[in-house]
Amino acid sequence: MSQLQQEIDGILAREIPVVDPYEPKDPAGLLRMVFLMPFGHAYSLMCNGPMSLRDLINRSADVPAVAERAIQYECLIRDGNQLTTPNGVPYRSIESPLPVNQADVIGISVVNSGDLHSVLRLLDLAGIPRRTADRVPGVHPLVVGGNSGLADPEPLADYLDAVALGEAEQSLPELLRIVHAHRTDLGATPLHELIARLPGLYVPSMYECDFLPGGGVSAIRPARLTVPDRVDAQYLTVDDLHSAHFCYPVTDGTAAGLHPVLGCLHSCGFCNLGVPAFRQAPLDMLTDYVDRLEAHKVRKIIISAPTFTQYKNRRELLEHIRAYADRAAAEGEKVTTIIGSIRADEISADYLEAVTELGDFGHLFTELNLGKARGIITIAPEWAAPDLVALYGKTQKRERVDKAIDLCRESEHVNTVMLYFIVGAPGERPADRYAIADYAHDVRQRLGHPDGTVIVKLHQFMPKPGTLSQRLRMADPDLAQEYGDQIAARLRELVGDEEYKQHYRVEQFGASRMHLEVVCSRGDRRMGHVLEDLYDAGTDLSAITKDQLGAALEKRGLDYDRHLRHMDEPVLPWHTVNHVNPAAEREFAAALAEREARA
Repeated sequence: MSQLQQEIDGILAREIPVVDPYEPKDPAGLLRMVFLMPFGHAYSLMCNGPMSLRDLINRSADVPAVAERAIQYECLIRDGNQLTTPNGVPYRSIESPLPVNQADVIGISVVNSGDLHSVLRLLDLAGIPRRTADRVPGVHPLVVGGNSGLADPEPLADYLDAVALGEAEQSLPELLRIVHAHRTDLGATPLHELIARLPGLYVPSMYECDFLPGGGVSAIRPARLTVPDRVDAQYLTVDDLHSAHFCYPVTDGTAAGLHPVLGCLHSCGFCNLGVPAFRQAPLDMLTDYVDRLEAHKVRKIIISAPTFTQYKNRRELLEHIRAYADRAAAEGEKVTTIIGSIRADEISADYLEAVTELGDFGHLFTELNLGKARGIITIAPEWAAPDLVALYGKTQKRERVDKAIDLCRESEHVNTVMLYFIVGAPGERPADRYAIADYAHDVRQRLGHPDGTVIVKLHQFMPKPGTLSQRLRMADPDLAQEYGDQIAARLRELVGDEEYKQHYRVEQFGASRMHLEVVCSRGDRRMGHVLEDLYDAGTDLSAITKDQLGAALEKRGLDYDRHLRHMDEPVLPWHTVNHVNPAAEREFAAALAEREARA
């Protein structure tokens, strides 16, 4: 038995379906869709986009397909940028021994634009030609991408056959129906043109671009009269979304999670959480799910919603989880609840009481990455300067944060506060950055616990396509790293070395990832070729420098610094999927520039 087979057998032995069972389909005559995930098994179960779509396809009798998963198995061998299977056995899915490259449709979810190169690795691992032009319909799979890392889909335009925008519960089944029908009735219309007519699906090969020197485009137009000028993301009602969209459909027996809310009630200028309409899961759906987790003795519950405090039934849900925790405690076992970041202006005494009564609680990022997750509340002021907070549309005024910290102090259960701040944003001045250190110091003083800890998590400002900030300039990531070092030094100076070491941490993402995000978050379709060049050259993309990236860009006629600038041209690379009001963008940029210019 191969290592791969042994690992898959172990995965299947520990997996537990949590949602309602369904009758397995007979795959004869149906399409085979495989979702490729660049993660190990435990984390892949948290990828609720592909996991919920897999569940939907397999339980829907009217969708002519079966869906499978292929993950980054532990036994895979890393060789530079590439992954290979041990002993050259075919890369296969968890559900089928057939090679992944024999699938009819491949789904790839990209969470972060700085990780677009993972698509190349996954296609190579599966033995699928990377570029759309090199794949033969009926011989090679159709490759469909999705998720927030493709907010600007253009860097992978030559590699993805289609990109699902927004929620794909309707667009993906329709795509599968078209592909299935097209297998037996080729007709006069090419497959890609048929797919391009579907709402919510962007088909890059159906659009032509006029490129600008150094980067960007002067025009993007449909290649056929039947193809739409623009493509709208689809966001569905709660009734249109099945339960697996809100609750992880499969657990490994150790952890499972739920999404009580989708979207956000607020619309900040730098954030895309407020783009879809705000929706809330029915309480009985979530409490029923918790009951199922209890029946399976799953002891870790992840509430992976960054706006959980907006959920109207949060108290009832937390009380339901607490009742489960109490029953487990009576049996000598512990239930841990991990909660996504919350808004300081939505913290109440009622909420903190409900959270702290859970016993063991923490924050998702901390649980997964920092190794300490207990008694922690995460708050995102984003900026220390009050007027900068207001300019970007945040509602977390300092007095609201102070009130939240006062509540944390009174609760006696919260001894750690993680503060999220953004650095390098337009409108920001040096004093604003140093004020972050003062802010962190003030928060610990206000928290008042002798063992109190403050973690400062710094994020570089990265304009997101589809938001008011999408055209704004950004700082060079190497400079943003210096900003972070300055903030840490200022904080150390304020509190002294010993107190800093015991009670403070300053964390920031590495510059390499940020360099990739700079060019991939707002690049045109030439950018994918740059990534492919670097990938083929064996460049370590997790440690790439600006000089390495700049040299690769230059070979393709692109300029790194052009991607840092304010993008004032009328047509953006992601023009086909862009729906932001240009007048609102100009007004927003002018207000920030005026603020920055003031001494």
